[in-house]
Parts: sequence; C-alpha cells; structure tokens
Amino acid sequence: MSIVEMRVPTIGESITEVTLSQWLKEDGAYINMDEPICEFESDKATLEFPAEASGKLIYVAQEGDDLEIGALVAKIDTSVKDEGGDTPPSAEAPANKAESTPEATPPPTEKSYADKHPSPAAAKILKENEIAPGNVAGTGKGGRITKEDANKAVQNKTSAPSPAITKEEETPSAIAFAPKNPYSRGTRRKKMSRMRRTIAKRLVSVKNETAMLTTFNEVDLTEVMAMRKKYQEKFVAKYGIKLGFMSIFAKACAKALMEMPDVNAMIDEQEIVYHDYVDISIAISTPTGLVVPPVHNVESMNFAEIEYRIKDLATKAREGKLSLKEMAGGTFAITNGGIFGSLNSTPILNEPQSAILGMHGIKQRPMAIDGKVEIRPMMYLALSYDHRIIDGRTSVTFLVKVKELLEDPVSMLLDL
Repeated sequence: MSIVEMRVPTIGESITEVTLSQWLKEDGAYINMDEPICEFESDKATLEFPAEASGKLIYVAQEGDDLEIGALVAKIDTSVKDEGGDTPPSAEAPANKAESTPEATPPPTEKSYADKHPSPAAAKILKENEIAPGNVAGTGKGGRITKEDANKAVQNKTSAPSPAITKEEETPSAIAFAPKNPYSRGTRRKKMSRMRRTIAKRLVSVKNETAMLTTFNEVDLTEVMAMRKKYQEKFVAKYGIKLGFMSIFAKACAKALMEMPDVNAMIDEQEIVYHDYVDISIAISTPTGLVVPPVHNVESMNFAEIEYRIKDLATKAREGKLSLKEMAGGTFAITNGGIFGSLNSTPILNEPQSAILGMHGIKQRPMAIDGKVEIRPMMYLALSYDHRIIDGRTSVTFLVKVKELLEDPVSMLLDL
C-alpha cells in the first residue's frame, strides 16, 4: 500500500490557519490528480484544495475543523486503481453485427468534478432552504451550481403547488387538535465562520488600537442625478454598463485624496506611509460576511473602468471566488449602507487604512436654496478617521471637498 498525505498548504504570509468548510468528494471515493477534494475557508477567501495524486480518498479531518498550515487533511491510497477506467472489454461475441458497431454503443459521457457541485454562495442558499444539490441543474462551468441556479431552485420550491388535502385533513377535529407552539423557547448554536471570526477580531482591534472619530456632512445630489439621467443611455451604449453612484463617489474621493495625502496615508509602527496612488476598498456584503477588495489606481481610471472593476469584484465576492491577491491592499475605503436603507451611521475603519467614507440613503428633503424652499435629493456623508494621523481640520476639509465635487461634478471632470 502506498499512501500520500495531503496537508494544508501555505496560502499566504498572514494566514496561519484555515477551516475545512466542505468536502467535495466522498470518503473512500476514487479521485484523480489535481481534482479538488475539499474547500478551505481562510480569513479572506474560500479556496479549493486539489489532490496531489490519484487513488482512494481517506478522510482525516472533518468539515468545520480548524487546521493549522501543514496539518493533515486526508490520505490518498495510490495502490487503488479506478475500477471504472480499468474494466476490460467483454470477451463475449456480440449478438449481431448491428450491436457490435461503434455507433450502436456510444462511449459514456465523462462528467466534470464540478457537475452538481455548488459554489460556496450557492451551497449556503441550498442548505438554508433544505434543497439537495443533486436536485438542482447547474449552468456553470462543468455543470457547477451557481448562485443564480440556487436562487432559481428556491423560487421553484416556493412556487410549487401544495399537496392535495384529503377530506379527513379538512375535518374540524383535525384542525382543532393541530399542534401549536406560538411561544417557542428553542435555541440554536452555530459555529462562527472563519471570516466572521476574523471580522470580529479586527473590529475589536480597530476600536482598541486607533483613535477613531467620525465627522458628518450632507450632499445635494441634484447635479449628479441630472448627469446620470442625461448621459445614462449614451454611457450604456458606449460601455455596456450603467453609470452608478459608486464610481462617481470613488472618483470624487480619489481626487480629494490626491490633494490631501494625509487622509490617504497609514501608520506603520513609528512611521507614516504616504501613497502617491489611490486604491479604494469597496465594502461588499456576501453570504459569509463583509469583504473589502480594493479597486487599484482609481485616480487614473474613468467612470466606466471603475464600474467594470467594482462589478467584477462584487460578482467574485458573492460567488466566493476572490483571490488573496484581489483582497490585498487598499489606501481608503467606501461603504454604502444606503442600499440597505441606512439614513446615517458611523462606519468603522478598515485597518491599516486611516479613513473610510460612509454613503447612505438618498432622501427628498426641503432645503433653503437662495432664500426659497426647494425639494432636493440629499444624502448624509460620514467620514470615520484615525485621529492619530488625521487632524479634525483635515478630516472636515476633506469631506467638504468631496461634497463640493459631488455637487458640481463638471469641475471633477474638468479637473478643477
């Protein structure tokens, strides 16, 4: 017997432990080299773990186990051969010539390992709605079940007709004695995901190790909305993507950050690191928690390029496909609580960054304009910052600068 040990590989410099989120192959199944056998959940992303040899899979770790780098995950017995692939041809003569022709016995279609296997986001949706992956048709690569497939399966389950009720079930006695539990006192326990534990640890660290303050302002988005309305159709026709608010806010922040480098800097022990570029981390909500992948060099990008990059990062984040490289970096952050209905909030810093801008809901409010009351689309802005490196005057000036650029977007386009 020849055994190959599968151990947790080195994933990144800052990652010392992972969680085995789910097995992709059954215990005792035959696997081929480079075929993914399980998924690891790290602090930043979900990763597939490929087999290092072909043979019989033997479980060592279990789903939900926390494993250090180098820990034993599974064993592969390479002495076991694939019975399906080594089956010899039949020695019996064919019954007739028609059956012996190649056309009469087409070779079986080889299925991909991804067939009927859900992505992490899809797996969570299916588990929550008690739907077996085997009952869902996958439209992804190799038959993989995507998030859209999972949502469709949930809709089909919800819209499925209820089973017919017999006359016996309709009787008053059956209804009167139906079990009721209106005052449930049940509790449930669920282990925190590695990402949620990491988020909790970092948020506490930020509160304890930074001098975080927040300054507020409000912005009139009349001109921004007018610009989007006037040029949206032409923008979509040329670039194939809509002009959203996030790209406009990101561009305004990038311009203000280039003019005020203190807000774009960060502390590294006894030194201040200044950046001659702007990498804006965009907060994205996923089924497993909040991630903040950065859009690099926003100061050099146009609106379409920013929109494409944000869309790409959001899609990968919600499907659990963000790489560690795509998660690294960032000099400033933007979070938009307005998409969930937030009117105002105090965003928390994304360490080691020194500032984060909070966007909120747009509300029609009466405003005094040149001595007259007008209804304007208003949004509250919040800038949380590390007071160790950013003074109050600097933070207020930065937020006012962003406000002015948004209220006069033409000046931003003309670089004034």
